[in-house]
Order: sequence, then structure tokens, then C-alpha cells
Amino acid sequence: MLDIVGKRKLWYLISLVAIVPGLISLLVYDLNLGIDFTGGTVWEFDAARPVQPSEIRRVLADNGFPEAVVQIAGEKTVVIRMKELQEGSPVKAAIIEDFTALLGSYDANTEQFAAIGPSVGTAIRNRAVIAIGLAAIGVLLYIAFAFRNTEKPLHYGVCAIIAMVHDIVFVLGVFSILGWVADVQIDALFVTAILTVMGFSVHDTIVVFDRIRENLARKVAPTFEETVNYSIVQTIVRSLNTSITVVLTLAALFLFGGESTRYFVLALLIGVIAGTYSSIFNASQVLVSWEQGEIQRLFKWRPWARQRATAA
Repeated sequence: MLDIVGKRKLWYLISLVAIVPGLISLLVYDLNLGIDFTGGTVWEFDAARPVQPSEIRRVLADNGFPEAVVQIAGEKTVVIRMKELQEGSPVKAAIIEDFTALLGSYDANTEQFAAIGPSVGTAIRNRAVIAIGLAAIGVLLYIAFAFRNTEKPLHYGVCAIIAMVHDIVFVLGVFSILGWVADVQIDALFVTAILTVMGFSVHDTIVVFDRIRENLARKVAPTFEETVNYSIVQTIVRSLNTSITVVLTLAALFLFGGESTRYFVLALLIGVIAGTYSSIFNASQVLVSWEQGEIQRLFKWRPWARQRATAA
């Protein structure tokens, strides 16, 4: 039988190596927030002909908006997210003139022009944080209740939260690096992706935990560690098959789907991969480490305290 639990320190190390670069990027560069969070202007109109986002971006860059995000919805609907642009300003008139030269004409009747103030962006950001926090608390309470018949139900909930935080931090870290390297911005849709990743991560983890609970009741192995390992081996094929199916679907959407949902799908794709790994190689391993006192010993290990004791 595969000894997955016995190699848990290796799985912890792999997670650490994967997360640290993203954490450093988050600390140094933070996330590249879009106008949904910082405030700005959303400009939408129907082009006179099919157009590429690069063509629109070129016009905007020439007029002082190189950071504008351009998406094409359908065949000819152009959606622009950019820094604040005043309605009726000379700058807007100049951009429309350039659009007319590029596209042949500009139909003002199809235009939708809206400003998002900084206060609105701050409110969206705060609500996103609250939504993620409430979801995490709800997951903790639900799992603790669902596993109330086990010896330590709260441990299961905390371990599921640890795995979920692992997945969220990994996704945030990757997008922080993408924001720095490729100028990828995150918007309100990104929050939806994070909440979806949370749900997938917890779902996959509960499958393993539920099998652990069943096997503990049946006493299939003499020790807790062996029971957990047996449970993971029983569920690993199911978890991988489910995840591979989802990954293939998301990969197809990312490669051939619309521009407007590309980074939403990418966040889901990264999160599903991270969630699959954490549910198999992290959540249950942390449960074993906690049961065997490894986590408690880690927090009790204080080099400075040992130095003081030696000096005394």
C-alpha cells in the first residue's frame, strides 16, 4: 500500500516551496487591483466591425491609458475598464475620434459609460473580504457539526480551513506574480472564483475526512495514522478522476473561451489543482500531525527559551 501519510513532511515542503514565491510577491507587490476595487470608468459600445482588443488598447495607450483593460463580448461589443475619464471631456472626444478613424464610425447610441468611485471600489473590496471570512467560518462550523460523532470534531474543521487557506494563498500568490509580470488585474469576478475554489477545496477534503470517519468506526487499522493512510488510498483515485475532468473542462474554456472570462477561468483552474493537492496531501496529513502532537511540539519549540534555560 502507498505510504502517503508517512511522507507528510515532504508534502508540507512541496506546499511551502509552491506558496513562498507568491507570498513574497504579495508582500512586495500586492495584487494588481482593477477598477472594481480602485475606482475608474467602464466604457461599453458596439463597434462598426469586428475588432481585436489589441487595436482598441493601442488607441487608448496613445491617449494616455496604457493600463486599460479591453474585452470583446460577442462579436463587436467592446468593454473597456480604465482609469477615471470624465464624461464630455476633451480626452474622451479625442478617443472617440480615434475610434471613428479605426472602426469607420462610432455609434453613440450603443454607448454605456459609467464611473466607479474610489469609495465604491473600497466597499466592494471590504465586502469581498467579509464574504470570504464568513464562508470560512461557516465551513468550520459545518464540518465540526458534521463530524460531531468523532473524538475531536473541531480538528477536522480546522484542518479543512488550513487546506482551504493553502489553496487561496496559492491562487492569490500566482495572480500577484501575474500582475507584476504580465499586468494582470483582478476584478469582482475574481472574488467569485476564490469563493468557488473554497467550495471545491472543502468538498474534496470532506470526501477524505468522511472515509476516515467510516474507517475509524470500522477499526480497519490499529493506529490513527494507518487508518488515515488507508482512507486516502481508498479515495485518491476518485479525487484525481473528478479533478482531472474539471481541469480538462476549465483548460478548454481558458484556451477557447471568451476574453472576458479568461482570468476567472484561470483562477478556477489554478484553485482546482491546488485544492486537489491539498485535500490529498495536506488536510489529512495535518490531522495526523495534530493527533500525534507534532504541531504542539512545533509551537513549544522555542530556541530563545532553550537558550535562556541553558544560560540560567
